[in-house]
Amino acid sequence: MGQSGRSRHQKRARAQAQLRNLEAYAAQPHSFVFTRGRAGRNVKQLSLDLRRVMEPLTATRLQVRKKNSLKDCVAVAGPLGVTHFLILSRTETSVYFKLVRLPGGPTLTFQVNKYTLVRDVVSSLRRHRMHEQQFTHPPLLVLNSFGPHGMHVKLMATMFQNLFPSINVHKVNLNTIKRCLLVSYNPDSQELDFRHYSIKVVPVGASRGMKKLLQEKVPNMSRLQDISELLATGAGLSESEAEPDGEHNITELPQAVAGRGNMRAQQSAVRLTEIGPRMTLRLIKIQEGVAEGNVLFHSFVHKTEEELQAILAAKEERLRLRAQRQDVQAQNVRRKREQREAHKKKSLAGMKRTRADGDSDAEDPGAAPEAEGAGRREEEEEDEAEYFRQAVGQEPDEDMFPGAAKRRRPAGPPRKKPRGKERRPDRGQDRRAPGGQGRPPKPKGRPWGAQAKPGPRGSAQDRGRGRARPRPPKRVA
Repeated sequence: MGQSGRSRHQKRARAQAQLRNLEAYAAQPHSFVFTRGRAGRNVKQLSLDLRRVMEPLTATRLQVRKKNSLKDCVAVAGPLGVTHFLILSRTETSVYFKLVRLPGGPTLTFQVNKYTLVRDVVSSLRRHRMHEQQFTHPPLLVLNSFGPHGMHVKLMATMFQNLFPSINVHKVNLNTIKRCLLVSYNPDSQELDFRHYSIKVVPVGASRGMKKLLQEKVPNMSRLQDISELLATGAGLSESEAEPDGEHNITELPQAVAGRGNMRAQQSAVRLTEIGPRMTLRLIKIQEGVAEGNVLFHSFVHKTEEELQAILAAKEERLRLRAQRQDVQAQNVRRKREQREAHKKKSLAGMKRTRADGDSDAEDPGAAPEAEGAGRREEEEEDEAEYFRQAVGQEPDEDMFPGAAKRRRPAGPPRKKPRGKERRPDRGQDRRAPGGQGRPPKPKGRPWGAQAKPGPRGSAQDRGRGRARPRPPKRVA
């Protein structure tokens, strides 16, 4: 069996050809055509017709939302290799067309005095020629009457030339030229005529009958007696099928062109059929940047050389002040950063010195929550002890209010605790006896109110019944 598929050399040659085509396509100019603001239905349709003119080197399905700004479009256009913007907008007075060169400008603003959509142009023709194969290649640009009328006219011509890829007349393939874009300048009215045509090449020098035979459709010869009648007189053909050709459109073909009878070194007629859209433009102003910047030319406002110099001087002064403010701001930022670094180093050095000194200069964090609660309980017990003194008339025991006893302990050197208690001789005597002396004996046990330590304020003992106060012991008669 023979080897199936492509060989290694064929694959390599195909890959190299695709790479060359990709590089050539990336080097060509690309464009975005869209509208801005409330353009209206007709202006939006005009933008779609302009996309057909700029095909295939334009975004045919581009969608620009209302929230998208011009900066968003510029940011997207950079990675995609887009070089031009064609922007249509409408105001209350007129329709405007802006031609923008990316990424740094300039921007040309035109006023659209008149325009006609594609559907209106096609509907006015008796026979139109427009098919999808015509839009697979960019159109041929033809500039008319762009002579030495000023720098703004020269800039307009350069902008329109850069919209489409350049053509090498020695290597161009005539079969790729199917459309023509004509931009004509009228120096008297200072207006531009924007026209779009379809190109058809037909052979000349033959009779109308021969031309009809060369076409795809064969004419009706049922009424003819001989084929010579068709070739000699062109019987059965309408006058509309015979279009007038002359020196204005007859040329000698340098190469064979698609179509019957269009051979090399033979004379053929080039016929143009308008397919739209039409526009009549007038240049308003030219700006440096992308829709902003200095105005290089204005058709309504004219300034003298002194005024231009004053504007340039004012702009340079603004730029100088801005640069000065930026320098001062940078110095302030640098100074604050250095101050923060110095303060940080100083703080770290102080922390290290504090650790070395054993936290002698450490700040007192304050009393702990447990200590605060203990202090509050001691104050409450002190109040209870004071009430006991007023009611009973004697000091309470230390076991009854330990917190109050701790607070009343005098400040000073601690006294030595006696080793043992001395037993008084009258401890066990009955003071009721006639010979008994001294104070009456203390009642046995604790008073009624000292059986348990009082709880904190707000306890169940205090709620609803008031504070439970200890009762004084009954004296024994």
